[in-house]
Amino acid sequence: MSPRRHKAASSMATTAMPLEELGQWLQARVDRHPPATSIPMLDGYVAAIVAGPVSMSPVDWICPLLAIDAGAFNHGGTPEFAAISAVALRHNDISNTLSTAPDQFEPIHRREPNGDVDPHPWCQMRLRPSTWAPLLDACNVNHGLLLPILLHSRDDQDRPLLGPPRSGRETEDFLRNAHLDIPAAVEAMRQYWMPIRYPRAR
Repeated sequence: MSPRRHKAASSMATTAMPLEELGQWLQARVDRHPPATSIPMLDGYVAAIVAGPVSMSPVDWICPLLAIDAGAFNHGGTPEFAAISAVALRHNDISNTLSTAPDQFEPIHRREPNGDVDPHPWCQMRLRPSTWAPLLDACNVNHGLLLPILLHSRDDQDRPLLGPPRSGRETEDFLRNAHLDIPAAVEAMRQYWMPIRYPRAR
């Protein structure tokens, strides 16, 4: 890492809001309808930005994610700027992990009172059909890359996106452990989109 980038990363870490505080801050902004109202939801959104088909300017995705104005990027020392720094820091962490040690990527999932993982909030990634169309097409052989995530995704009425699962103990056991495939699915998606996201110079 260059000295300039290292300095920027250190500054970001210093100004970033702790994740627990960020979660409370998001909850307090529910009336503004941000796409994420919890840290697991935010983490899934950020992972989709990192591994998705389009490289976006931070302003273009962080502003709607946090329901803030673009001007917040220009004013340090505010809660909005601390939230921006926290999101950017998590984005960089995910990106660096997937680039250097993808097997160590760990989504931030919600935990049930008994300790079980609840992957549903993380899987509400708000994928844009227009840009994610190839992987959302069930006829595409690569559609399976999204299945570990779509299995836990819900529509606007909080219904399973892929329809109700079959009843039975076997299905319950499968769904309980399906979240373990999400890290590998995220890396597979990143590899799938990379030729489009980062086209090589000709």
